Amino acid sequence: MFLHVGNNKNIRIKDIIGIFDMDNATLNSTLTKKYLSAAQKRGEIESAGDDIPKSFILYRYGEDYKVCFSTLSAASLRGRLE
Repeated sequence: MFLHVGNNKNIRIKDIIGIFDMDNATLNSTLTKKYLSAAQKRGEIESAGDDIPKSFILYRYGEDYKVCFSTLSAASLRGRLE
């Protein structure tokens, strides 16, 4: 099965490691900010929309990891999983 994260972007559910709220994850943790910055430098960041992201999804992509920013809230994405 797949999770639709917005803007015609789908991620296989079995590859999802975590769904994170953008505000809580980045405001409270410098480690998260460092990880996202490093992932961007490595080219592991993609976006499922042009608006300001409300959440991000960390998932496996082959042997690597990717981060997808989504305009949908983390609660909405978790609701789609159920």
